[in-house]
Amino acid sequence: MARIDTEEKEVPKMKTLGLIGGTSWHSTIEYYSMINQSVNDHYGNNTNPPLLVYTLNQAEVHRFQIENKWDSIAHMLVKAANSLNRGGATSVLFCANTPHKVYDKVQQALDFSIIHIADATAKEIHKKDIKKVLFLGTKYSMEETFITKRIEDNGIEVLVPEEQSEIDELHRIIIEELTYGSIVPSSKDYVMSVIEKARKQGAEGVILGCTEFPLMIFPEDVDIVVFNTTKIHSNAGVEYILKK
Repeated sequence: MARIDTEEKEVPKMKTLGLIGGTSWHSTIEYYSMINQSVNDHYGNNTNPPLLVYTLNQAEVHRFQIENKWDSIAHMLVKAANSLNRGGATSVLFCANTPHKVYDKVQQALDFSIIHIADATAKEIHKKDIKKVLFLGTKYSMEETFITKRIEDNGIEVLVPEEQSEIDELHRIIIEELTYGSIVPSSKDYVMSVIEKARKQGAEGVILGCTEFPLMIFPEDVDIVVFNTTKIHSNAGVEYILKK
C-alpha cells in the first residue's frame, strides 16, 4: 500500500489584501481572477494569495451618487475597509475608479494603506514612454479631477471628452449596460469613435478609467495603447501581496 506523505510543505509568506468590490461585481470578479492567476504564475503552481472581498451594495452606492451624498459613500468604504482589516487585511484597494473621489477622506480615517488606482496607472503609462492619453470613465471621474489630476501630477497630459453629450453617453453606457454585464455592439462602436477622435487629437493611449470598460474594449480594437485600469490595479495588488 502506498504511503501518504502528510508532511506539510512550507507555505509562501504573502501579505493579506482586501478588495472592496461590488461597483460592479462584474469587474470585481476580474480583479479576483487576475490577482489569483498572477500569483499562480509567480509561483508556477496553484498557490493562491490571502484575499478578502467585501462587496458593496451597488444600488445604494448609485443612489448616493445621484443624491450627491459622497460622505455616505465614504462611510460605506471606511466600514468595508475596517471590516477587511479586522479580518487580517493589511492594505485594501477599491475595485473601481469612481470611489477614489473620496479616497483622501477614507484614507484619513484608516491607519493602513489604500492602493490608489491612479498611481498604478501613471506608473504603467511611464513604462510605455507615453506623454498624452485619453481618459474614459464615469461622468464623475471625467468631469472632476480626482483621477486625472493625480495622473497629470506625474507629468502626463490627460484628455477627457470635450462634449457634454459624449460624457453623458459614456456614463449611460457604464451605468445602464456594463454594470449589468451587458455588451451592446452599438455602444462599443460609440466608445471606439470617441477614442478615435482623441487619437486624431494626438492621444497616444487611452485609459479605460472605468473598470467595466475592459469588458467591452480590447487592445486589438483600437490603434493606440490601451491602459486597462482593472489589470493595472490588480497588478499593483499583486506587488503588495508578494512584497517582502
